[in-house]
Amino acid sequence: MSLSRRLRTERPPGSLSLSGLGLLGTLYRQGALVATQLAVEERLQPQSLSRLLADLQQARLIARTRSEFDRREIQITLTEKGRKVLIDDTAARRAWLDNTMDCALTAAERKTLLAASLIMLKLAAYEPTPAIKARPIFVG
Repeated sequence: MSLSRRLRTERPPGSLSLSGLGLLGTLYRQGALVATQLAVEERLQPQSLSRLLADLQQARLIARTRSEFDRREIQITLTEKGRKVLIDDTAARRAWLDNTMDCALTAAERKTLLAASLIMLKLAAYEPTPAIKARPIFVG
């Protein structure tokens, strides 16, 4: 959490909100999505998503079009401007992180961090099947 907070402080001045960047990132990784899919991916209520989408569309970072498969659905796509905003924001934080890792960590620590980051990504992407129940966490 401390590293996450620090990375947030390294964002360019006047940057898009983290929620907005999250939406752009999801559209970048997954391509066009209908609003209901985007809400599920971002774990947002449709009402919260509606406001974010309106702001992103007004800034011309996303485009909304009718789905060709189901005319009732609205397809959300990332615009070229949206892609640039996302890439620029990510680049600023990545530059800080690369420089800090080079200055503060040994080669062995950087190698360990890379291995750990792959494991953390695996954990973040894990979705349990309905038959598997999470075990309670005991703090003691």
